[in-house]
Amino acid sequence: MTGARVEPQNEPLADPSEEVPEPTKRPGFVYFLGYGIMAPIARLVFRPTITGRENIPREGRVILASNHLSFIDSIVIPLTTPRRVQFLAKSTYFTGTGFRGFVSRTFFTSIGAVGVERGAGQAAQDALDAGRNILEADSAFAIYPEGTRSLDGRLYKGRTGVAWLALTTGAVVVPVGLVGTQEIQPVGAKLPRIRQVTVTFGTPIDLSRHGSPDSGKARRGATDEVMAAIHALSGQELAGKYNESPPSGTLQKLADRVFPRERV
Repeated sequence: MTGARVEPQNEPLADPSEEVPEPTKRPGFVYFLGYGIMAPIARLVFRPTITGRENIPREGRVILASNHLSFIDSIVIPLTTPRRVQFLAKSTYFTGTGFRGFVSRTFFTSIGAVGVERGAGQAAQDALDAGRNILEADSAFAIYPEGTRSLDGRLYKGRTGVAWLALTTGAVVVPVGLVGTQEIQPVGAKLPRIRQVTVTFGTPIDLSRHGSPDSGKARRGATDEVMAAIHALSGQELAGKYNESPPSGTLQKLADRVFPRERV
């Protein structure tokens, strides 16, 4: 998920009294058809090394929190898990017209994607609400805490949306470490290449001990725990910062230093 909602460290991310959106539709026939066809082919061609599948609960609310190296990550994760998984994707993948629009819509539906508007502010909160709806249907939801894929291979600081989702819904978090997916489809490549990848699912994490989702300290601590678990699985170099464009202008840089913003 890309985009970040900027919040003061002590301000809640959501008002519990607000009206809850309609539940997100679960994957249907197209998903199962696509999974049944694509999963065996992908495993035969790419021969992924998969470790820790037994760590994924077979039922109930679970968040798969992964590092993000390539567009192909959103295909690798659903095809290597023992249960259906949904994740967020740009709404434009579902709104195209003609034959190309049909192919795009069918493909992303088949891998469990849910279309959302990308951006900051309300768009970011709407995306989190979509993820919450998926989890509250006792489903599995995949998210990239870094917010967007790493172009240099380093692991960036996690945004707190993953913690808000876990603490709000009571879902456990299964950290995921992907290795080698950037070699299948490097940035700028139009077609994937045949490369072997490693997918490691870590031990489920219960983040409830960190406290309330309304607490900025709880969200930050929970997120840092998740990112530490991902780092242990992926072995990436730590970037030590958010994966985003640096602030432009002297005043913006000063404000960002004096009043650190929470990225979700």
